[in-house]
Amino acid sequence: MSNLRSAESLEADLTPIQASTLQNPPRHSFTVRITHWIVTLCFFALLVSGIEITISHPRFYWGETGTVLTEPIFKLPIPASRRLVPSGYGYILPDQNGWSRSLHFQAAWFLVFTGLVYVVTGFFSRHFPKNLIPQRRDFSGREAWRVVAKHLRFVPSHDDEAWSYNVLQKTAYLVVIFALFPLVIWTGLAMSPAFNSALPATVNLLGGRQSARTIHFLVSLVLLLFVVLHVTLVWRAGFVSRMRAMITG
Repeated sequence: MSNLRSAESLEADLTPIQASTLQNPPRHSFTVRITHWIVTLCFFALLVSGIEITISHPRFYWGETGTVLTEPIFKLPIPASRRLVPSGYGYILPDQNGWSRSLHFQAAWFLVFTGLVYVVTGFFSRHFPKNLIPQRRDFSGREAWRVVAKHLRFVPSHDDEAWSYNVLQKTAYLVVIFALFPLVIWTGLAMSPAFNSALPATVNLLGGRQSARTIHFLVSLVLLLFVVLHVTLVWRAGFVSRMRAMITG
């Protein structure tokens, strides 16, 4: 008599998580998971350092140049970290402009390289057409309204919905990946004197270096809003299970 047990008896001895792993493929591939967490760390570093850089001159202009003698198109109601920058306050904040610019520059390049790896592998592995490119049924008004109404009513997600993206998620991720991130990288490079000298046309398309800085700031705010909404929805959908899927697959 064989000592090998049947597949049914082996599956009966598995934990629910192990059994689920046999029934369903990994929710996220290894490349998606590792690039997700690298981008998360880079975004946090860019956010902290970007705040410090903004504090040094919380005024925004349009065109090629902008100084303390130039009228800004808008300014943040916060004190600056430089005494010569008028902000309406009688004191200045500690100047952290040195390390913040260095960290911002390094984190930005890590983000660029990680993003390239994600995009290239996403096309070769068909991650984009399988998971993110909206299908014909997604464009129906009924389907789109069903998803929107569900979010407005704060209806929790079902377990089976953790294995696919709805039309709002697909649209948001595609806009972030292929529009907002490229734009924030382009505007960031446009503020570099070296980039300005080598490719002045790409800077002029934005309206000048100060215009690039203003656009860079506004796009960064949109990305921050996306992150806040993303984390909020992950929390509502089941923070532990979603985090486990992004860590272990």
